[in-house]
Amino acid sequence: MGGLIQNMHFSNLEGIQSYSLFGESLHLPDVLHCETIAERSVLHDWELAPHRHTRLHQVLLIESGGGVAHLDGERHTLFPGALINVPSGHVHAFRFTQHTQGWVATLADELMDEIFVRVGDVRSDLGRSAVLRASPLIRRAMGDIWQEFSGCAKSRALVLRGLSATLLGWVARAIEDHSPEGAAAPQSSLVQRLQALIEAHFLEHWQVADYARALAVSPTHLSRVARAATGVSAQRLIEARLMREARRNLAYTHLGVATIAYTLGYADPAYFTRAFTRDAGLSPRAFRAQVLASAPASAQ
Repeated sequence: MGGLIQNMHFSNLEGIQSYSLFGESLHLPDVLHCETIAERSVLHDWELAPHRHTRLHQVLLIESGGGVAHLDGERHTLFPGALINVPSGHVHAFRFTQHTQGWVATLADELMDEIFVRVGDVRSDLGRSAVLRASPLIRRAMGDIWQEFSGCAKSRALVLRGLSATLLGWVARAIEDHSPEGAAAPQSSLVQRLQALIEAHFLEHWQVADYARALAVSPTHLSRVARAATGVSAQRLIEARLMREARRNLAYTHLGVATIAYTLGYADPAYFTRAFTRDAGLSPRAFRAQVLASAPASAQ
């Protein structure tokens, strides 16, 4: 994991850093990423400036030590046993006391999409930034993830997927249990409805105007609200969902590029290749080769 720093991608979005683990050209080198809090923090004198992850969800667990977290403008004191939930797109910053121990689990949108199929309104609960006291079940799940992630045992990818779903389920339950009655997720209702529509219609290649019409708002207003809530425009949310599906097919299936293009609603595989290359920074075939080369030997 020492090479992870070299694979971090930095971009500036309206003055707030947006970080993407592994770089925009490689989204799926593993099921998830898990590292110690000290591993990255010690390189920055235990302080991480305000930033966001536009395609990544993070769960942190403090085992010992503490500090301060700023989550979307709110200040939280960190303590031993603290659980921190950081949804995709939320601005966050940390100042840890020296020698703080714990873990950070980072889950990409691709994995979250798989986990959230037919599981109720879990996504809404996990869409809230939170600092809570971790239950023994959460602490055990995080420890199991760290142990499994660090090894190369048979069926590692399958076990990590199951542990990820378990962790997110316990975290969602903890957030719901500690939320005031009727509390809403930080994203606006409009953005939540947009995301639900994107999930239902992204294969039909709806445009921003189509979504705006379905939501009874103007395209300009829709994009403005989307950017305020997620850090990116409505158009980018639409494109990102389609590209996540493309990456998932390239990483987890043996379908040919042309077949994937047709499956995703592209009439021309060459156009799909250009769109994917523009988004990921490399061609579909190169992306698949890079994912295979980066996967642990037990997962290949």
